[in-house]
Amino acid sequence: MSSGNGSFGIRLRTLREGMDLSLRDLADRSGVSAPMLSQVERGETSPTLAVAERIAGGLELSLSQLLRLDETDGVSVVRAAERRRGGRRAHRYEVLTPPLPGLRAEVSLHSLAAGASTAGPDDPPMHEPGSRETAVVEQGPVRFVCGGVAHDLKDGDAVTFDADLPHHFENPGDGEASFYAVVAAGLRRS
Repeated sequence: MSSGNGSFGIRLRTLREGMDLSLRDLADRSGVSAPMLSQVERGETSPTLAVAERIAGGLELSLSQLLRLDETDGVSVVRAAERRRGGRRAHRYEVLTPPLPGLRAEVSLHSLAAGASTAGPDDPPMHEPGSRETAVVEQGPVRFVCGGVAHDLKDGDAVTFDADLPHHFENPGDGEASFYAVVAAGLRRS
């Protein structure tokens, strides 16, 4: 496999550092020696496909994601009809960002029926340690509850918080409420 004048090595280093992994951490996760990983990152050698597949696994990627075989020109458009959707009748959401490897932030649009909430007061947080979230109310009112403290938000208001803390959003109004949420992932743990 050709390293493409070091571009594969640069991508490997960027992905590894983005996951806050040392060479030793990635070696342990992939089964590829740290010296070999270092040589690949510096563009001194090219891994075989079998070794590249093990590296991809250590980075929690498929081989095609690692090699960027599934990417085009660096631009990803998510059409309204192609959004990943979830939730239930009272709380619906749509993920606006594409599921790309290495993407460390997610943007979603949430809709809450009157009297509904995103979770219960005792539900555990669903985001990984170190995550941060910013929510912007599109149509309110919306009540944000974190650590038992309520914050009432109106149209256009924004809140930023540690997303790994227990929290939820409520709609105390009579009509549907909506807000955008941006979650920036924390540092991954090996």
